[in-house]
Amino acid sequence: MKPTTDGREAALAKRVAALDDAVQAMAETRDFGKHTKLRRVLEALRRVLLQPGGPAAVQARAQAIEEAGVFLGTDWATPEILVPALVGPGLRSENGDTVVIEATSELRMLAVARGDFAHPTLSAEDARQFLSQVLAMNLELLFTPPTEAERVRQGRTAQLIRDLFRHVADEVGYDSVLDELVDEIWRILRQRPIQVEQVQSLITRIAIYRGDPDVALGGASGQGLDRLITSLFGTTEACREDPGVDVFRSRLEAMDTGALQYEATGFARAMHDTGLVSPYHAELLRFLRHESDYLLGEALGLSDTGRNCLLRYRDLVHWLIEVAVHPQTAQCSYGLALLLDRGILYEPPVVPALWRQLALELAPAARERLTTVFGDQPGPEARLVAGVLSMLGLPLGVGQGDNPTCQSARALSMWAYNDPDYLLQIVAWAARDDEVIMHFEGQPISSKESAAGLAATLPMDLDPVSLLVVPHLDRIYAEMGRRCADRPGDPHRWVNPEFHGWWTARGFRINVDVATGQLIDLDDFYRHFHASYHPSYNGGQPLIHPQPAGVAVTDSAARYIGWHAITILRAAPDPQDVMRVYFFNPNNDSGQDWGDGVVVSTAGNGERFGEASLPFDQFASRLYIFHVDPLERGQPEKVPAEDVTRILGYVERSWGADRLPSGSL
Repeated sequence: MKPTTDGREAALAKRVAALDDAVQAMAETRDFGKHTKLRRVLEALRRVLLQPGGPAAVQARAQAIEEAGVFLGTDWATPEILVPALVGPGLRSENGDTVVIEATSELRMLAVARGDFAHPTLSAEDARQFLSQVLAMNLELLFTPPTEAERVRQGRTAQLIRDLFRHVADEVGYDSVLDELVDEIWRILRQRPIQVEQVQSLITRIAIYRGDPDVALGGASGQGLDRLITSLFGTTEACREDPGVDVFRSRLEAMDTGALQYEATGFARAMHDTGLVSPYHAELLRFLRHESDYLLGEALGLSDTGRNCLLRYRDLVHWLIEVAVHPQTAQCSYGLALLLDRGILYEPPVVPALWRQLALELAPAARERLTTVFGDQPGPEARLVAGVLSMLGLPLGVGQGDNPTCQSARALSMWAYNDPDYLLQIVAWAARDDEVIMHFEGQPISSKESAAGLAATLPMDLDPVSLLVVPHLDRIYAEMGRRCADRPGDPHRWVNPEFHGWWTARGFRINVDVATGQLIDLDDFYRHFHASYHPSYNGGQPLIHPQPAGVAVTDSAARYIGWHAITILRAAPDPQDVMRVYFFNPNNDSGQDWGDGVVVSTAGNGERFGEASLPFDQFASRLYIFHVDPLERGQPEKVPAEDVTRILGYVERSWGADRLPSGSL
């Protein structure tokens, strides 16, 4: 028998009274003793949140709960630095306390957004935007019931989370959720990642929810949303109602040249606009291979360079399409188009290396890994060739996944960008021989014979090339580091040139004392960085080869997180004539807030697809190692003292706060 409305209200009132008592007791306790009251408050919050109407009751008490000290000593105590992407994992945690405090934090945000709580460090508009982003990133919590796995793992808490999200969405409004989601998808797509499965999944879910009469998503977002949906489903007239690949193929067979031209240009426009490829586009390319090279070039949206490559290496391109381009691997079509437009087929080793790739017999271990992650349709050979096309076409789209392998991801990107035939050689060794051999100062290092790398487990959330190659590179990189263990200073001085390639400059600068972690030689370090990379102090010399560098990553409160490997690509003025450093970050999403106003840009400041950028001084403030040609000195003495002082200010307010000797600035 279900409880009556009066019964539910009485139960809620009883639990709210207990919560008020617990919060009052914590508020009356001094800071050093508040932790002794926390268990009672968290348990009272959990009991209230499990009741119908519970989220609204907690929202109404948000200010009292914060002021009592529930969030004291945690990141939740500073809501202005919280990251929307971390809310979902917090709510899905198996730790019940984490779920409760995360849910309470969202309801505090809602109270601020509604104007019920005038927060000292967070505006109502910022709180509303935060909640819209959280809802957008966790749509399934709004519209789908808990899965069996969630019910087993979280019990009643799984439903608590959904009740919370529905309450927040009702208060914030669904239109803003959709706007935030569409903006986020476009922001990611402008970076042109190789792996777009998560984005495709989001778009698919939006399309489903949008067509569901029981789901009120609102009418916002307009053409931006339509463009995303039609890039995958209904891109052109022949597939407008998403009829399935077989029906689409039969329609193509009945078309004349004019109709095929219309289909080809429609698909090409959508692909280059969004960076996404419809499965129907792949089927069109397979069909046009037998029809017309001109239409094939139109369907790929090729430039003059790409069209010339297609005609010059026709047999190779046709066979690449035959082997690699399928509805299941449609995304590699974009990589193929960009590969042709880059003109790298004119580099003498690349064409024979691609023919070798097409005929490559995979080692059993390589076949098993590819099949385990991607399935057997199409086969592992096709998956790998598709991955090669994507990486050669989108060298700045490589991501490290959820793995501590930024060095290996950076190397793959650098080779695809700068030395594509070497990348193809490494792929052949890893896929065919299940072994990669590199040399360190003349001595061979085998990935088979090396000990473990930085990744504790085999990475699985990677593109096909990275999936096979990164475990080998990770072990070799770690072994190179071990061979430098007894040398003074930072091992990257010796490892980077040997690991990445001859073009890595042999001069090396570091501003951290490896033994103590303290900052050293800062004035000299920043002057030489200017003299090496800033056009005003290096004789106007553009960067010729991409250079590995290391940055100290900080969070949105400018607190130090860790060291990270990036690639410096170029330094140039942006459209507003601000000198910026453009770089590659293998960390999946380069658009990050590093605190103290240092926000990494990925679009709108002169970035090419896949590049991240920062103003020169802000980038320098997070830099801790870089390579330099020792024979090209530049003009370090001409760098203005105020420019160095400004950089030092950024350092002192962030990762250098506890690394600077007292009074050093």
